[in-house]
Amino acid sequence: MIETGSNHYRIVAKSLARERDVDEQTLASLAILTERLERLKKTNKSFSRVTFSPAVKKLQNQKNKVAVR
Repeated sequence: MIETGSNHYRIVAKSLARERDVDEQTLASLAILTERLERLKKTNKSFSRVTFSPAVKKLQNQKNKVAVR
């Protein structure tokens, strides 16, 4: 089942809290949130310094390592 857009942050948050496994749905939600943040930064310069938490960045690095293998 595909989650609605408003649940992407919940999926990532639950994965970070270890309430659910980091799976394809988590990585897809993270990609969507990353894309949305980049779009927001382009739309309004006030958000240019907004970044994800270190925990989310670590999760992004895990995703990148899996993609390379």
